[in-house]
Amino acid sequence: MRIAIIAHLKYPISEPFAGGLEMHTHMLARSLRERGHDVTLFASTRSDPALGVEAICDETSLLETGIDEANDVAFFREHHAYLGLMTELRSRSFDVIHNNSLHYLPVSMADTLTTPVVTTLHTPPFCWLESGVRLNRGPMIYVAVSEATAEMWGHVAHTDQVIPNGIDLTHFPYQPVANTEPYLVWYGRIVPEKGLDHAIDAARLAGLPLRIAGPISNQSYFDEAIAPRLGGDVQHVGHLSHRELSQLVGGAIAALCTPRWEEPYGLVVAEALACGTPVAAFRRGGVPALLSPDCGVIAEPDDVASLASAALAASVLDRSACRAHAEQYCDAQRMVDEYEALYRQLAVAPVAIANEPDVALPLVANFA
Repeated sequence: MRIAIIAHLKYPISEPFAGGLEMHTHMLARSLRERGHDVTLFASTRSDPALGVEAICDETSLLETGIDEANDVAFFREHHAYLGLMTELRSRSFDVIHNNSLHYLPVSMADTLTTPVVTTLHTPPFCWLESGVRLNRGPMIYVAVSEATAEMWGHVAHTDQVIPNGIDLTHFPYQPVANTEPYLVWYGRIVPEKGLDHAIDAARLAGLPLRIAGPISNQSYFDEAIAPRLGGDVQHVGHLSHRELSQLVGGAIAALCTPRWEEPYGLVVAEALACGTPVAAFRRGGVPALLSPDCGVIAEPDDVASLASAALAASVLDRSACRAHAEQYCDAQRMVDEYEALYRQLAVAPVAIANEPDVALPLVANFA
C-alpha cells in the first residue's frame, strides 16, 4: 500500500527521541516499510531519512529561543507547513493517510481530500486539536491509544477503534536480575506534567537511590523544582540512547511513573516491563490498564507516601512476569498489525468503513 504518515513538527522523528510520540511515529513508519509498504513520512527536517521523509518544516520547538514572540513564530511556521501539506495532498496518490500529528489542520482539512484519513488521538482533548475535530465535516476514522483516551474524547468525537501503542521489544531486552546496588529509575521528558519532583520525593522517602534520564524540556521547571532536589542518591544522567536507556531501566529494581495529567497510554511503563523492571505508578489515564498485580503497583495520584510504598512493594515482584506481560500486551508488532488491517479495510472500501459507526473496537485489557 501507499501510505502517508503526517508527523508532528515540534521535534525531528529520529533518535534520541524527544518523547513517546516521536518514538511511536518512527517505529510505525519503519515497521510498515519493513513489511514492504511504500511509506512517505511528512515530518520536520533532521528526521530519519530511512523513513521516506519529505521534510515540510524545520522543527518548531525553538527551545533555545527565550523571547516572547517565539511562540508566534513557531505557531505560524507550523500552521504554514500543514496548510501547504494538506493543499498538496489533494493531488498526491496514496491509499491511506495516517494523521499522527497533534495539529488542527490535518483534521479540519481532511474533508478536502479524496483519500481516506485516519487520525490517532494521542492526548486528552486540548483547545486547538478539539477545535479541528469539531470543524471536520468529512469522513474520518479516529483511533485512540487507550480506552481512557477514547473516553476523554467522547464528548467531541466518536472513536472508531482503540489501538494501544506498542514498543519494539528488541530495543528493551529482558534483564532477569537487577544491578547489585539497588536503585529506582524515572525517565521521560522533564516537564511539570510528568511529575518528576514527586518521584524524587518518593524515592527519598523510600530510602532508595533514584536515577533520572531524559531531556530537559522545560528549563524553568528543572531549575526551580528539580535541580534543588538533585544530589546524593538522586542523579540526572542525561538524555540517553535506546541502548543506554534500556541498560539503565533494566538494572533498576523498580521504575516510577508519576503523571500529573491523564496519561493517554504510558510508554515508559511498557518499556520498563519489557526490561523486566516492575513499575510503581500513579493511578491516572491509561496507565493502570497497562499493569497487573504481578508486574506493578498503583499509587494514589500526587501522593508521595503512597508512591514510596508502591515502589517498595513493586521492587520485590517477579521480573519474568513483567517481561511476559510486556510480550503479551505491549509488543509493537501487534500495534502495527492492527493499523495495517485498518489501512487495508479503508483502501478496499473507504466510504463504507468511514460511514460505519461500529467499526470493530478491540478492547484494551484492564488489570487495575
